[in-house]
Amino acid sequence: MQLILLQKVKNLGNLGDKVNVKPGYGRNFLVPQGKATAATAANLEEFEKRRSEYEAKANQQLAGAEGRVAQFENASVTIKANASPEGKLFGSVGPRDVADAFTAAGTALDKNEVIMSEGPLRHIGEFDVVVHLHADVNTTVKVIIVGDD
Repeated sequence: MQLILLQKVKNLGNLGDKVNVKPGYGRNFLVPQGKATAATAANLEEFEKRRSEYEAKANQQLAGAEGRVAQFENASVTIKANASPEGKLFGSVGPRDVADAFTAAGTALDKNEVIMSEGPLRHIGEFDVVVHLHADVNTTVKVIIVGDD
């Protein structure tokens, strides 16, 4: 399936690139999310007419993400969780818990922006978690998990 990207997509391409993807990925993710459109002659012509508008929107999103990075520099949050005496959690701390803790602390964060490549946290301690704000903007925050008393 051939598509025109309407915004930068990680590991795929930049704004305006014509890419070949599997039909399910294009039909179920890229097109409904507004990240791409079918590469027909009419859509290509329409894209070229609106290219400056798409580029301005992309630059605005990048500037907004770069502005948000300052909020997360040296940021940390403490999460209380039920744990055993050995420090193993009864349950786990996932992206939703981290995002909710930052939002409660006054810094808006969506669970989709929290990247936990090694899976949910299952022990008490300090952990570094990646926050993905934009295709080009990532930062690291500290998550401290303490046991309930």
